[in-house]
Amino acid sequence: MDETYIRVKGKWTYLSRAVDKQSKTIDFLLSEKRDKAAAKRFFMKAIGNNGEPEKITLDGYEASHQAVFELKAEGVLSADVEVRTSKYLNNLVEQDHRRVKQRIYPMLGFKRLANAAVTISGIELIQKIKKGQFNTSEISKAGALVPQVWEAVLAA
Repeated sequence: MDETYIRVKGKWTYLSRAVDKQSKTIDFLLSEKRDKAAAKRFFMKAIGNNGEPEKITLDGYEASHQAVFELKAEGVLSADVEVRTSKYLNNLVEQDHRRVKQRIYPMLGFKRLANAAVTISGIELIQKIKKGQFNTSEISKAGALVPQVWEAVLAA
């Protein structure tokens, strides 16, 4: 898990992202603040969508560690989950940020946080399709019209 900065309305906002060992995207969250509440919200979303991880690798930012500690205390994460701190093990996430930033930087920022979230979710979806994480064979059957395929993608 790692954060990167995105410009929204002239201010820096934070895009939290997580990837697994195979560089497959786990989840992402755009937030106005980089604090313990945002980190906790991100972990709750990621656990809700993907289940509990075996290991979590974090950078040195203390709020992320506090959020994981609180989630363990609340029973959302089991005590067996290993939490590691390493700037080198986070290189997978740092490299994966590149794909998102390549699409966002030419846009010169966003006017609203909601628009940024929608755009980033589309970028993340495209990346998931490219990485093979999203099976398009079911929705792209012969005779399916583009609007039907797009609705199926958005519903997933």
